[in-house]
Amino acid sequence: MKHKWTVILLAAALTLSLSACGTKNQATPSPSPTTTPSTGGGTTGGTTGGTTGGTTGGTVNAEAVYKQSCVACHGGNLEGKTGPNLAKVGGKLSKDQIAAKISAGGGGMPAFKSQLKDEEIQGLADWLAAKK
Repeated sequence: MKHKWTVILLAAALTLSLSACGTKNQATPSPSPTTTPSTGGGTTGGTTGGTTGGTTGGTVNAEAVYKQSCVACHGGNLEGKTGPNLAKVGGKLSKDQIAAKISAGGGGMPAFKSQLKDEEIQGLADWLAAKK
């Protein structure tokens, strides 16, 4: 009987830990308010305004959205973990291709169209497309 409960508890813990990857906790944003990505050349690489925590009044902080929704699989420095390295993804995929991948998923990546707003997806795509 004791073994049965151990198996049930382990299964529940495993299920909870696996379901955490790729989900967005909208109630508690975790981005750093002091970081704003820049690609040089006078652009902000897909980030408009100086907001943090995703979107505010039509502006997107792509790095904040990345930290909330992507870092678990793609790493804090775009180095890749369970997901691929994104450090030079803009040299391989266009902004539209990146946005489509974020939205629809595929190839092991979950779809984020129901978890992120369209402007967040576009902001991420702009930001990542600048990574070459």
